[in-house]
Amino acid sequence: MDFNFSEEILVLKKSVRDFIQTEVEAVAMQIEKEDHIPERIIELSREMGLFGLSIPENYGGLGIGMVGKCALYEEIGATHNGYTTLIGAHTGIGTVGIVELANENQKKKYLPDMATGQRIGAFALTEPSAGSNATNLKTTAVKKGDKYILNGLKHYITNATEADIFTVMAVTDSEKGAKGITSFIVEKSFPGFQVGAVEEKMGLKGSHSAELIFENCEVPIENVLGTEGQGYVNALKILANGRAGLAARNLGSCQHLLDMSMKYVQEREQFGVPIIEHQAVAHMIAEMAVEIEALRSFTYRVAWMVDEGMKVIKEAAMLKLYGSEVYNRVADKAVQVHGGVGYISDYPVERFFRDARITRIYEGTSEIQKNIIAGQLKKEYR
Repeated sequence: MDFNFSEEILVLKKSVRDFIQTEVEAVAMQIEKEDHIPERIIELSREMGLFGLSIPENYGGLGIGMVGKCALYEEIGATHNGYTTLIGAHTGIGTVGIVELANENQKKKYLPDMATGQRIGAFALTEPSAGSNATNLKTTAVKKGDKYILNGLKHYITNATEADIFTVMAVTDSEKGAKGITSFIVEKSFPGFQVGAVEEKMGLKGSHSAELIFENCEVPIENVLGTEGQGYVNALKILANGRAGLAARNLGSCQHLLDMSMKYVQEREQFGVPIIEHQAVAHMIAEMAVEIEALRSFTYRVAWMVDEGMKVIKEAAMLKLYGSEVYNRVADKAVQVHGGVGYISDYPVERFFRDARITRIYEGTSEIQKNIIAGQLKKEYR
């Protein structure tokens, strides 16, 4: 395994780091207070090509492999997680399905605008009755002539208010269970589609989640993504592919928390010495550093496996589980190390602590990842 980055990735990595540190970090508290990412930041992100990380060059994207993409995600993760989520959801589950499963006409129609960020992507699977049990979908798609008519409700859909293109899962044959689910490319402008209530969340300010409402929504037959009846399989592929990227974003946040913590413990004094000199604090810092380094190695190993075309169902689930749990432990220790300052909303540690919590839930809960891992192990040990 070779985790060395190409010269191109190293240049991009530095550019992204500079952008994050000088532009996004400067407005991080503004994003938190206003629950809005300034349009200037979005436009600068477009100019840098950050919306096209997953999209091949022949469709206007950067065409970066998973190892390179994780290198950039690590930098993007080191700032406000609302911004990180907007970019990550678009370049991950919002576009990966179209890149990997769409036919040529669909790719030519949608990917160029998605690569430039002129059209944002989102992934719509979760429903009130279908979260962890993704096969229990109630949204239906009935074929009528040259269209499918969709009816149903999705919720907790990341990028819902910003997105123009949605990868939507719906039931086309209720008798076939998981094999009766089909995926569709749905445009926000399609008749019968609307964005519903925006959900107020504990964290991830600036990243908006909302309901999607389908009332006799007309979707052209040519907008079936992949093969009819393969939607559940498609969903699993899309989610698995994105897990290395999600871990890399978590890794970036963890490293940023360690950086902030190291600065603080060397400046803050108690009993006449910097608090890093107190063993209890030193041990917490050491534990943070060990877990971050382990997560870094695991992330790039799975990313390398993806680039090599290897099967990563088990490893991706392990990584998603481990990455989200590490982020939560690191954020908790960072608050503890900072003491009262870490609990104050004017200081970023408190924000990361709240933002970390969702990573154990979205894109597959920790419990679901354990089920996937156990299921794969049972196959291996037969």
